Amino acid sequence: MSPAVLPAAIPDSIRRRGARRRRPVPEGIRITTVGLWFVLLTFLVAIAATNTGNNALYTVLALMFSVLILSGVLSRENVRKLEVTLAPPGEVFANRPFPLGFTLASRSRFIPRWFLLFTVSRSAQPLLIPYLPRRGRSAGRIDVLVAARGRHPFPYAHVSSLFPFGFFRKGVRYPVDLEVLVFPEIFAAASAGFAAVEQLGEDAGRRAGGGHGLYALRQYRRGDDPRGIHWKQTARTGSMIYMEREAEHSERVSILFDNGVGELPDAASRERFERLVSEAATAALDHLARGFAVELVTRDHALGFAGGPRQRLAILEALALIAPGPRRGEPLRSSDPRAPQLRVHMETPEAPETRETPHALPTAVAG
Repeated sequence: MSPAVLPAAIPDSIRRRGARRRRPVPEGIRITTVGLWFVLLTFLVAIAATNTGNNALYTVLALMFSVLILSGVLSRENVRKLEVTLAPPGEVFANRPFPLGFTLASRSRFIPRWFLLFTVSRSAQPLLIPYLPRRGRSAGRIDVLVAARGRHPFPYAHVSSLFPFGFFRKGVRYPVDLEVLVFPEIFAAASAGFAAVEQLGEDAGRRAGGGHGLYALRQYRRGDDPRGIHWKQTARTGSMIYMEREAEHSERVSILFDNGVGELPDAASRERFERLVSEAATAALDHLARGFAVELVTRDHALGFAGGPRQRLAILEALALIAPGPRRGEPLRSSDPRAPQLRVHMETPEAPETRETPHALPTAVAG
């Protein structure tokens, strides 16, 4: 696995749980395919030695039993006296692999560790650490994928050993107590309908203001900023000419996510709800990346119009933790009725169609 630099930690999205350290939990010894064949061969040698009474076969049988016992003992010792630390990752999105940094340290004074397998989940592919020196440490990254949004705990790191012969796999769970806030799944790109907000924003025509574009040239008036004097026109006309700037246009969009859908009894309805959460997150990130001020309104709370990284993080955290709530009759309303609106709701028999609003964007509906 190629090394990669971990992104910076995200505030308030990742936290460690439990100050009290717990003891490692042994996972037992599991025989490998190679070990199973060796055990079968040992039984065959035992049968042959018993039938023939050959002393040489008894010697070979004793040696094979010694190898099995030695393999189990060394495998168990190889995973003892270790310490595991997980580095908090950066932004984590559902169904998207992310690198999780770790440090594996040995507290053994005399014996190094060999052929360790490290993972943070039984279902994940383990990472092989071929050698860990005594009193040494090994740092690396392992790719992890989380399927669902929300808070995802990593209570243990799993360390197992194939040393010395690969006959047995002895494992130990070391407590790490890391909890990660997983953001909603982000789709490949915003749909074409989302782009319509560029024509539906607060562009009420050109007007004078404090922007950067040129609005008009006029005679200089008492109290005007001298930095706005157009010196070339002043020299050409012989009178003071002032450059009046055009007001900047405010680009805003309001995302109205109606999570008042009541109880979701089956997996299909829960899947539709999760898809709508992802659509809302995709639309928010798409417009924030294009410089829009985005507002998020749900049944639980509202995030006012804002842009930039802080608003991006606040919206992702809110959507990562949003849950279905009781149904309500009144529609969600934006703090600015003139702003373009994207209404996201589930279409149910009890829920009527969403009313059209001024400058309304295409409505995202899951039916």
